[in-house]
Amino acid sequence: MKTVNGWLNIIQNWIYPPTCLLCGASGERGLDLCGACERDLPRTGTACLRCGETLPDGAPSPCGRCLQQPPPFDSCRAAFRYEEPIRHLIHGLKFGRRHACARTLGELAAAHFRTHAELPELIVPVPLHPSRYRERGFNQSLEIARHVSRNLNIPLELHVCTRSRNTRQQSALSAKDRAKNIRGAFKLEHRIGTRHIAIFDDVVTTGATVGELSRTLQQDGVKQVSIWTIARA
Repeated sequence: MKTVNGWLNIIQNWIYPPTCLLCGASGERGLDLCGACERDLPRTGTACLRCGETLPDGAPSPCGRCLQQPPPFDSCRAAFRYEEPIRHLIHGLKFGRRHACARTLGELAAAHFRTHAELPELIVPVPLHPSRYRERGFNQSLEIARHVSRNLNIPLELHVCTRSRNTRQQSALSAKDRAKNIRGAFKLEHRIGTRHIAIFDDVVTTGATVGELSRTLQQDGVKQVSIWTIARA
């Protein structure tokens, strides 16, 4: 499979040479980013190993909030901070349907997780409610996760949970209201008997969505739930 993917990448790069999604220059290392723009990306520095929030250099981890009230997942790893130009790439996919952004973000994330995270048995993208999926036409977290899965050779699980309730947009709510809004929004569809799962979301802000999905997966006896995200807000 790796050989096939390698040839496909060679053919794709020959027919469609990589072009930087941010400045239009030639891409490098097979990415749709030039070297200068890639170096300017807001990579995650010191962060809490439990919730993923940015911490001052030298600060202990887990953070004080996680010590007092641990989240329902075991760890959160973010490849970047939710700042420009990562925000631009995420919005380009989510609202501009620029699917080249999914490939670039997925490959950058895979490179980060390969060296900064314990690899799970399965990756579970955060599902959209069917009505939201019909409106958007795709699930941005799934589209990025496909590339993470392929690069790390970790299977995707798309059907273990569904979003059974059409919640309000989380981005418009306070942290307290986000937790209320997402409560009970996911439904476990079948058992998978997996010990370690990574939930993948494009952006994690308060952790309410991935926390609720973690609780749902733990009903299936999942012992370790990691959160993987492109960016931590």
